[in-house]
Amino acid sequence: MTVRVLVAEDQELVRGGLCHIIDRQDGMRVVAEAADGEQAVAAALGHRPDVVLMDVRMPGVDGVAALERLRGAAPEPFPAVIMLTTFDLDEYVLAALAGGAVGYLLKSIPPEALAAAVRTAAAGGSVLSPDVSARLATRLAAAVPASSGVAPERLDGFTDLDREVLVLVAHGLSNAQIAARLGCTEVTVKSRVARVLTKLGVDNRVQAAMVAYESGMVRLGLP
Repeated sequence: MTVRVLVAEDQELVRGGLCHIIDRQDGMRVVAEAADGEQAVAAALGHRPDVVLMDVRMPGVDGVAALERLRGAAPEPFPAVIMLTTFDLDEYVLAALAGGAVGYLLKSIPPEALAAAVRTAAAGGSVLSPDVSARLATRLAAAVPASSGVAPERLDGFTDLDREVLVLVAHGLSNAQIAARLGCTEVTVKSRVARVLTKLGVDNRVQAAMVAYESGMVRLGLP
């Protein structure tokens, strides 16, 4: 199956480069381009891409506002939105992750890593590199007092295994890495992660990780 991609980026040169990278991949093609958030929403609704590469900062309607509009208008299945930024971790990106983006990438990402990220997003995964996960964890840990936490009912019904999986997800481990930690198959891990997301009532691994940090289940450092 061909992964259909929408590229939303206001800088024409950068947008052209992203499109070139996507179009030269096997099983992947750009179905539409957009120069601002308003165009991105219209293109997403019109072309129904599998993945949207969305620049965070664009003139007029920015990437975060476009994501919010798209969430309110797009029919199911909702496209996987990856935010693109020049900056490591700004408030726009944090807002986008909380709003349902599956991850974010720096524009300096190597072409092969960008292609891999698009495939991961299309398959239902989240896109956060280990260094980005660490920066996100640092920001969340600094923003949330140690005594605070999400409502206890959000974690009701969690088994010890569910909690262990959530902690590993929050530390940015892939399904393969979690499988190695737990001594099971990647298929089993995928099922367990899906169960954790359902119990938390979140859309993706990034939002699950944010719950883990906000609840105090996870602190900085290696799992």
